Amino acid sequence: MKIALVDSGMGLLPAAAAVRRLRPDADLVVSFDPAGMPWGPRTSQGIAERALAVAEAAARYEPHALIVACNTATVHALPALRARFEPGLPVIGTVPAVKPAAAGGGPVAVWATPATTGSPYQRGLIAEFASGVDVTEVPCPGLADAVEQADEAAIDEAVARAAGLTPERVSTVVLGCTHYELVAERIRTALRQPDAQLVLHGSAGAVAAQALRRLDEQPAPHASATGTVTVLLNGREGVLPEAARAYADGRLLAVTSPAY
Repeated sequence: MKIALVDSGMGLLPAAAAVRRLRPDADLVVSFDPAGMPWGPRTSQGIAERALAVAEAAARYEPHALIVACNTATVHALPALRARFEPGLPVIGTVPAVKPAAAGGGPVAVWATPATTGSPYQRGLIAEFASGVDVTEVPCPGLADAVEQADEAAIDEAVARAAGLTPERVSTVVLGCTHYELVAERIRTALRQPDAQLVLHGSAGAVAAQALRRLDEQPAPHASATGTVTVLLNGREGVLPEAARAYADGRLLAVTSPAY
């Protein structure tokens, strides 16, 4: 089994690592867009064009499923990606985990990029899945970029800024950008709730599980074989960015990434 993942940068690491934990034997193709990042400031058409390009590169390796490991790309490019590749290649998008977060009753904070915060898309998710729940939208300027560069000081600064905008009553936080899952424990610590009182909801685990369901595959976390990782940088084979080593998910993938 081979699963491809696409994103502009390291936001795809959590979903790729989640697939690796569920199916250690799966081969992975991770397709980055270093020449085009970040996608967020681009127009909807521009995002779709970049996402299609990195997806086309990954598709040449004949994966059995394609994960769009980016909330922004899912919003702007998922219809185009599905029109291009399905039904032959199942395409799985990434949606902020508002629904499971709201199921706990709240209060909930949704941490997201400034472009996503207050957007019709995010407001629609909240209206559909969190009606009647106390939800605070928290913009996190600079956090995704800091995570992409593994800039420790910038990460701490951005997390502290967002934590200052998060009401103390909040019991659940939605990590509304896939990059944020790489620094989840820093977020927990910044919110001064290092124990189980604060629940963090990311999307990586659910997306990985959905990919397996689309393929009618079952999790096999104790599989003896270890799959490979093929890294594509704007369509050319390469190695994981050095900054990936700063994160546990990156180090997990690096074990089977050639020449890393």
